Amino acid sequence: MIAAAMRKETDTALEERVRRLGCWTAPVTLAPLEGGLTNLSFRVDHAGERFVARCGDDIPVHHIFRDRERAAGTAAFEAGLSPEIVHAEPGIQVLRFVEGRTFVEADLRTDPQRLAALLRTVHAEVGRRLRGPANAFWVFQVIRDYVARIGADPAYLASADRLEAAQVALPIVYGHNDLLPGNLIDDGSRLWLIDWEYGGFGTGLFDLANLSANGAYDAAADAVLLDAYFEGRVDDALRRAFAAMKAASALREALWAMVSDVHLRRPGIDYTAHARDYLGRFRTLSKGL
Repeated sequence: MIAAAMRKETDTALEERVRRLGCWTAPVTLAPLEGGLTNLSFRVDHAGERFVARCGDDIPVHHIFRDRERAAGTAAFEAGLSPEIVHAEPGIQVLRFVEGRTFVEADLRTDPQRLAALLRTVHAEVGRRLRGPANAFWVFQVIRDYVARIGADPAYLASADRLEAAQVALPIVYGHNDLLPGNLIDDGSRLWLIDWEYGGFGTGLFDLANLSANGAYDAAADAVLLDAYFEGRVDDALRRAFAAMKAASALREALWAMVSDVHLRRPGIDYTAHARDYLGRFRTLSKGL
C-alpha cells in the first residue's frame, strides 16, 4: 500500500510537470500509457495534435543515458524510422504520437522478411546520422556487468565466454538492441521503431538474434530472417554465431529482469516472471552450443 501510494504521488507530480512544459501553447489532456519498463509515458492531446511524453532519468545500472537515447531517436527520425522528438529537457522527451497497432509477440513471427528489411535500414542509416557521444553495445559485456552487479550465478559468465567465442567478424553498425514487441508499431502502411534506450554501435547480428529470441522463432523462421538480411549469403559459421547470439540475448534479458528487481522495482511489473521466462528460453537455446 505504501509503495502504491508513493508511485501515485510520483506519477501525479510527473503529470503536473508534463502539463507545465514550455512546448505547449494551450491546455493539454493527458492519459497514461501502459507498457514502459524503464520509463513512464503519457499520451498528450494538445491543440488538435497528439504527442507522447516519455518521462525517465538516467539508469546507469542498465547503461541507459537519456541524452544518448535522444540523439539516437533524432537520428532514427531523420532516417524515417521513428517519430519526431519535438521537445526535450532533463527527464522528459516529447515525441509525435504514432497512430497504429503496437506489436505483440506473435507479430514478431508474422513476416521475418519485412523485419529483416527494417533492420537493414536501421543498420545502414541510423549511425550515419548520429551526432555527439555514442554508446557501444556488446551483449557479452552487459551480461558480465549484470552478473557482477547482483552477484548472479557465475555459471552465466562461463556461458557468456562460450557464446562470445562462437561469434564471427561482421561490420560495426548502429543497432536498436531492444526489439521487444512493444517497440514496434504498424500504422497500416509501414513499421515504426521506437524507444532507443539501448541503441549503440556493435554487431547487427544482435538485433537479428534479439528479434528471434523475443519472437520465439523456430528454425524455419530463423532461416528466412537470416537469408533475407544477408541476401542468401549465410554459411555454417554465421548460423552458429547467430544461434549463440540468440542464446546470449535471452540470457541478457533474464539478467536485466534480475537487476531490475533489485534496482528498479517499478510497481506492477513482475520481474521474477520475466526472468523465469527468459531463463527458460536461454536454457533451450543454449543446448548444444
